[in-house]
Amino acid sequence: MSGGVDSSVAAARLVEAGHDVIGVHLALSKDAQQTRESARGCCSLEDSADARRVCDKLGIPFYVWDFSDRFKADVIDDFVDSYARGETPNPCLRCNEKIKFAALLDRAVTLGFDAIATGHYAIIDSDGNLRRSADPLKDQSYVLGVLTRDELDRCIFPVGDTEKPQIREEAARHGFSTASKPDSYDICFIPDGNTQAFLGRSIGMRPGMIKDTDGNELKEHDGAFQYTIGQRKGLNIRVPAADGKPRYVTDVDAATGTVTVGPREALKVSEITADRLKVLHPAMEGEFEALVQIRAHGGVVGCRARIDGSSMTLTLHEPLEGVARGQAAVLYLPDPDGQGDIVLGSGTICGTASTA
Repeated sequence: MSGGVDSSVAAARLVEAGHDVIGVHLALSKDAQQTRESARGCCSLEDSADARRVCDKLGIPFYVWDFSDRFKADVIDDFVDSYARGETPNPCLRCNEKIKFAALLDRAVTLGFDAIATGHYAIIDSDGNLRRSADPLKDQSYVLGVLTRDELDRCIFPVGDTEKPQIREEAARHGFSTASKPDSYDICFIPDGNTQAFLGRSIGMRPGMIKDTDGNELKEHDGAFQYTIGQRKGLNIRVPAADGKPRYVTDVDAATGTVTVGPREALKVSEITADRLKVLHPAMEGEFEALVQIRAHGGVVGCRARIDGSSMTLTLHEPLEGVARGQAAVLYLPDPDGQGDIVLGSGTICGTASTA
């Protein structure tokens, strides 16, 4: 239980359905001061207190499980290492993969529990398929596409069939203080919200050069980790482009410290390669048509997918922009029966090919 409205209602629905429920809040930091109160995160002292109050109202046990060591190794260190390699990771997605499901489920099963339930907006249908939620604005099937089949078989998502406004109304009827609590979106392990400063302290300043697509040197920088694919603002390049158009970051080479910038057209990608595959549906094999999503919200196009051992190649039917190494590419079977797109599986993007 994160201390938010979604997990509060998820717990209430399970209690009402007659399940034997306990509430678990995850402590993800040894130092509680590393997470901010009112930060719209999901693991602060304030969040823990909110979760406890919900459990008290429901009359169910409440526990705090310390996963701080796992969180540092699997999420924080992974986040830093990924940026150091010139990638653009999603720490919340990695937290779902490694902590909120893998680590939590391991302990829960060891203690004799049948399943874990969360407030994620997604649906598991009668055939065990993971589908998009009933609320397209809150759908979280993308961040769940990194789970394994075994993990998904032990998951319950009680709020996935309901839109967010109704969930808040339901929480209010229960008298939960979380009913009006804002949604979480901060990176919880960066207390001041300054990601670049955090990475600078963690990776160290490594000067390099910003170049254009013709190889012309434009400006020295303090660290390639400060730049992400598709970035336009904050480049502070004093020499204008020859055509006068804005420049965007088109590549980050952490090994050489080279950041390449170019016109928006250079961002267009027609092919994606990915590894670290997770297969959630038998249709994810060989060659097949699918939808691919590369961001938690947006970046969805049709593609021809080809699975080759532990990697896959996606040939896009329409070009995408802002595709970066380290992002997840989640594949969907377009809605076959009016119940929502089905998640086929995912991979971590390790390469792209441009149309420009």
